[in-house]
Amino acid sequence: MLDEVERWLERRSWSAADRPLSRLLAAKRSAGPAGTVTVVLPALDEETTVGPIVETIRRELMSEAVPLVDELVVLDSGSTDRTAEVAAAAGARVVHRDTILPRLTPLPGKGEVLWRSLLVTSGEIVCFVDADLRDFSAIFVSGIVGPLLTEPDVQLVKAMYDRPLGAKDERGGRLARGEQGGRVTELVARPLLNLHWPRLAGFVQPLGGEYAVRRSLLERLSFPVGYGVELGMLVDALELAGLDALAQVDVGIRLHRHQDGQALGRMAATIYRTAQARLARGHLVRPVLTQFDRTDEGFTPTVHEVAAEERPPMITIPEYRVRRAASKDQVA
Repeated sequence: MLDEVERWLERRSWSAADRPLSRLLAAKRSAGPAGTVTVVLPALDEETTVGPIVETIRRELMSEAVPLVDELVVLDSGSTDRTAEVAAAAGARVVHRDTILPRLTPLPGKGEVLWRSLLVTSGEIVCFVDADLRDFSAIFVSGIVGPLLTEPDVQLVKAMYDRPLGAKDERGGRLARGEQGGRVTELVARPLLNLHWPRLAGFVQPLGGEYAVRRSLLERLSFPVGYGVELGMLVDALELAGLDALAQVDVGIRLHRHQDGQALGRMAATIYRTAQARLARGHLVRPVLTQFDRTDEGFTPTVHEVAAEERPPMITIPEYRVRRAASKDQVA
């Protein structure tokens, strides 16, 4: 590990317990408009988990006693179940992906939803949380928002955690290392980062879906539309802001739905494509992935396109610039 990364781990890796809510609320009051916090939950068919997440955030971080979060938005990317209904009933503002920036045809993928969320939210600190988390704790939000409220030089904070493949033990503790999830992280993302961007080698969960970012940085980043969004954002943030502006916070244990092997293969291909584009700023000769299923006729190939599209920095979108200018006029 680089000496710079070892020093970074000491300076920019914290536990959620390092910043109690009382400290965060005081820092938020002092920050004024710069301390406004938006939480965005990108959701696709998450009716069983999105409700408890919304309820927890509203109860523990949006009360009169603890007004840490100012805005809670669920971005529905085309759910066919009751995700939108459940989220709204729990108290979130629900926005459908297709209603945002309608002049651009929506592309499938998580990154597309995150990118469009900037146009319908207003917080200067934007916190993304996956909507499939189980046994959700409010520290997934307060923990990663904390450094942005208390450390002026920090611009992006990733959550780090254990990812057990099964349930917690009887005491709710961590499972053995051999039972950890994050297979795409260990087999694809971590080798790529260590080999090509070694200054990012200190991130425990580089592909994690829970992170908070200052809007002033987010609006200058390109957004890969698919699963490569987290890796792309981390690499681009390093280039734009420098390593010392990035941080991570331990929030404990993350329980969520795990993908099957083929889904992980597609995810891995997309992440590799995102890395390749940043290494060469070019395109793969043939961005497709062939996978095989056993059928009555033997092994049957299925070809999947590897997401290659990226959305440009939001600050280049005219509608966004108009909205931001109007928002600043209101504050003034």
